Amino acid sequence: MVIDTKAMGRVEISEDRIVSVPAGLFGFEEYTDFALVDSEYAPLVWLQSLQEKNLAFLLIDPFLISDDYEAEIDDKELLRIGIQDPSDVSVFAIITVPEDGGAVTANFQGPLIINKRNRLCMQAVLDSSRYTTKHNILEALKRKEGR
Repeated sequence: MVIDTKAMGRVEISEDRIVSVPAGLFGFEEYTDFALVDSEYAPLVWLQSLQEKNLAFLLIDPFLISDDYEAEIDDKELLRIGIQDPSDVSVFAIITVPEDGGAVTANFQGPLIINKRNRLCMQAVLDSSRYTTKHNILEALKRKEGR
């Protein structure tokens, strides 16, 4: 399948890279059809809207940034996207790259949860005050290397 992307123009993706976000993302509820597109900067991935080519989010696996990250989400919430087994879960954090050259951050408080089996996705809100929406990626990686 060929799609138009914000960052890379037209790209071909396989059907298994399409995800549905039935409730949408916070602030973007009307957009529900997306594709996971590998970024030219691995391990980053684009979550590209299939409804609006100028809407895309840069994602990263939060466990690559922080060894002690825990996405504790109520099982009832996970059932909304059909997750019954932890092995079906992929977790991503949305990255913000400020135009003013500020710190690159990841939203650790609102992770995206993808059911790998049925490709349904939801954005969770973690209750823990331990995480923020602006988790500094470079500082976290330096702390991780220091361990």
